[in-house]
Amino acid sequence: MPEWTWHRAGVDLSRRTTLVALARVAHRLERAAGLGGARGRALLRTVPGVGVWTAAEVAQRAWGDPDAVSFGDFHIPSVVGHALLGHDLDDDGLAEVLAPYAPQRQRAVRYLEAAGFSRPRFGPRHPVRDYRAI
Repeated sequence: MPEWTWHRAGVDLSRRTTLVALARVAHRLERAAGLGGARGRALLRTVPGVGVWTAAEVAQRAWGDPDAVSFGDFHIPSVVGHALLGHDLDDDGLAEVLAPYAPQRQRAVRYLEAAGFSRPRFGPRHPVRDYRAI
């Protein structure tokens, strides 16, 4: 594919490089779904550009891995932290809090999200203005 096609699709150089690398070894990556779990995610991470977050997201969707937590995600640590502890967490804290839920850690995260837990919002509060009185 020419470079301008990638650009028009909104794919930058680093993602394009990763996609091409994945396409080159796709025949070997099919084994990852068969292996499943941590071994399957480790196989996915052997491709340059595929990290822990990407491998977990693929594992969740491709083979329904119930333990593939998306470490490195922006929202998940704060959702879990506020739901279970009442404060923000980082990835290390997230791993520690979710450890008792292994091998169902991703399911625990999804249950918390489905229950409606989220980080509290502290945006500015504006009073409702009654325009009828003007």
